[in-house]
Amino acid sequence: MRLIIRTDASVAIGSGHVMRCLALAQAWHDRGGECIFAMAVSTTAVLQRLRAEGFETYTVTGTAGGPGDARQIIGLSRERNAGWIAVDGYHFDVEYHKRLRDAGLKLLLIADQANAAHCVADIVVNQNSHACDGMYAKHEPYTQLLLGPRYALLRREFRSWEKWKRDVAPIGRKVLVTMGGSDPKNITSLVIRALGLLKIEFEARVVAGGGNPHIAQLESLVSQTSHIELHIDSSNISDLMAWADVAVSGAGSTCWEICLLGLPAILIDIAENQKPIAEDLDKKSVAIHPGSGQEIVTEQLAARLEQLLLTTDLRAAMSQRGCELVDGRGASRVVSAMRNDSLHLRRVVREDCRVLWEWANDQESRKYSFQSQQITWDQHVRWLDSKIDDPNYILFMVTNTDDVPVGHVRYELNKCRAVVSINMAPLFRSNGLGKEVLRMATQELFVSSRATEVNAYVKPVNERSLRLFAGEGFERQADSTVAGQHAAHFVLKKAFQ
Repeated sequence: MRLIIRTDASVAIGSGHVMRCLALAQAWHDRGGECIFAMAVSTTAVLQRLRAEGFETYTVTGTAGGPGDARQIIGLSRERNAGWIAVDGYHFDVEYHKRLRDAGLKLLLIADQANAAHCVADIVVNQNSHACDGMYAKHEPYTQLLLGPRYALLRREFRSWEKWKRDVAPIGRKVLVTMGGSDPKNITSLVIRALGLLKIEFEARVVAGGGNPHIAQLESLVSQTSHIELHIDSSNISDLMAWADVAVSGAGSTCWEICLLGLPAILIDIAENQKPIAEDLDKKSVAIHPGSGQEIVTEQLAARLEQLLLTTDLRAAMSQRGCELVDGRGASRVVSAMRNDSLHLRRVVREDCRVLWEWANDQESRKYSFQSQQITWDQHVRWLDSKIDDPNYILFMVTNTDDVPVGHVRYELNKCRAVVSINMAPLFRSNGLGKEVLRMATQELFVSSRATEVNAYVKPVNERSLRLFAGEGFERQADSTVAGQHAAHFVLKKAFQ
């Protein structure tokens, strides 16, 4: 299956859009797919990187994001028999998206910002920690929202670091500086000057992208000291992140790479779209956000950096929180969502006992259950033993192509009436897969059992489940009571052919 990625790179745009799309392309390729990058503008360094990775590039002519651009992508998709189009860039508006969808193409939208317009994409990926459903309130019923850092698009080079644990030095002395692929405002120079004001011993490695227009000035600044190295268009950024004790970084996609490696960081937003990311990570105590690039005072930045280098507990806490946000498998999850053959339905077996118990005792599961108390292991084992062979209970497990459990659906039968309960694996919540899991299980229920209707009872505060059942065609009934608690009641009736 072919994927066309429509994105751009330049000094003004930066290379972040392309680099996260490269992560998607690598994950797509790892599943046996082919990928073409369609670009109206790019840099020599970006094109060299894509070709070195073995990906084909196609040049889009005319106004980027305009009707002619869309026509070229539609034509390319038909010529190359592409199954999906991924779009990443702020100059592609909803009209552009509609043209692609109206041509019958599957559309993946990679976004950072809220979308006030009606979203027509099949899948929306927003990997940022502040992303929420409300940012895309207007969307089609089929739209899947893949939101948050669990979908962070990290390149292949970071996979070997997924289980790596950072040793936090008592005093930090190694500083990594990275402001993205282009850094048009030359914030890197400001950071180098701040390094010169530190009163402790340190060494620093400064990374500049091949599209950075200020290389000559950076080389001049670095030449004035022996403990700062300049790395141009580095191919081993993950090694540099592992080496460092602290980073001073732009607040783009690099944030999620830093989180994976548990690298404490000072984040400077160098573009308007980066500000919410930096502010949210500061609020979560994952990073420090001293302000935007144009607001930074060199002396204040040096003071904040020195304090971070000298404070062991603060760096340790930031490192742990970062690792908890990102696990490095986001690109694979996105590709799994794109592949309609990615989910498989089977009956629950006894070997599923532990994972079902862990899901059942998850904080969110207990919150929305009508029986909120924790379930002991012995209670759970007895329950599963009593239900797994009971003809009045049908227990389904849904897994992905990697045989990882995604969700569990349980039906309690009483003659032709079934009561449904669904629980998704914590890693796969809020990504739209619940719709497909419920749909697959209910279709199989109607085929393989005597059930002709399915009833669902939901706590009114459980907004996600309310949307799930309503969106899958369940009709809202008069409210009911379950275990002495108020419950919304939904019913889906079997359609007889």
